[in-house]
Amino acid sequence: MTTKARASTVAAEKESGFPLSDLRISFPSPYQVAIIYYSMYGHIAKLAQTVKAGVESQGLEADLYQIRETLSQEILDKMQAPPKDESIPYATPQTLLEYDAFLFGFPTRYGNQAAQVRAFWDATGQVWASGGAHGKIAGTFFSTASLGGGQETTALSFISTLTHHGIAYVPLGYAKAFPQLTSTTEFRGGSAWGAGTIAGGDGSRQPSAAELELAKIQGTTFAQFAKRLAPLSV
Repeated sequence: MTTKARASTVAAEKESGFPLSDLRISFPSPYQVAIIYYSMYGHIAKLAQTVKAGVESQGLEADLYQIRETLSQEILDKMQAPPKDESIPYATPQTLLEYDAFLFGFPTRYGNQAAQVRAFWDATGQVWASGGAHGKIAGTFFSTASLGGGQETTALSFISTLTHHGIAYVPLGYAKAFPQLTSTTEFRGGSAWGAGTIAGGDGSRQPSAAELELAKIQGTTFAQFAKRLAPLSV
C-alpha cells in the first residue's frame, strides 16, 4: 500500500470506527483473453492478429485459437481455400472454461455465423449445462463479401448464443472509434458491433489499413473494459 493510500485508510478508520486495515484485499491476476476465430481465406485470421495486439497493448494476455474445419479437403480445394495455419491451436469447449473473456471472429453466411462456428457451439452443451462460461464477457469481429452482407445481423444473431451461456456481450461502440466509424472517405467493414472487413465476392480483397485500425481499437477497448470488471476478493 502506498503512503497516500495508507493515510486515507487511517483517516477512514478514525471516521468510521471500523478497522479497515484488518481487511485482506487481494487483486486477481489480469484477465486472460482467448481470441477464437474461423477463417477460410485468411481475412479473419489477419483481423484476429491485430485484435490480439490491441488486447496485449493493455497488459492483458491474449491467446489465439482457431475453430476446426467441417468441410472436406475436396470441397476446400474446389473453393481454392488456402491451408490453415497449423501453428494456431484449435479451440474446444474446454477453452471456454479456461479463459475469462473472449473475442470471436468469423465470416458471415447469409447474415449468420458460418456453419463451422455453429458446429463449435453445438458441442458446448456440457459447458452450458454446468454454467461454466456464465459471467464471462465476449465481443465479435467479422467479414462479409459485400458492404450489405450481414455484418451487423451476424453479431446480433450471435448474442442469442452468448445469452444462453450467460456471457455478456461487449460491443466496440463509438466512444473510442468515432472518427473511424463515421468516416465516409473509404469503403470499409466494421461497425459499432465490432471490427470487420469486406472480402469481395471472390475473397480477393484483403483487410485495409482502416479495417485493421478498427481491429486494433477493438482489442484495446475490450481489454480496458475487461480490466475494469476484474473483481476484488475480500
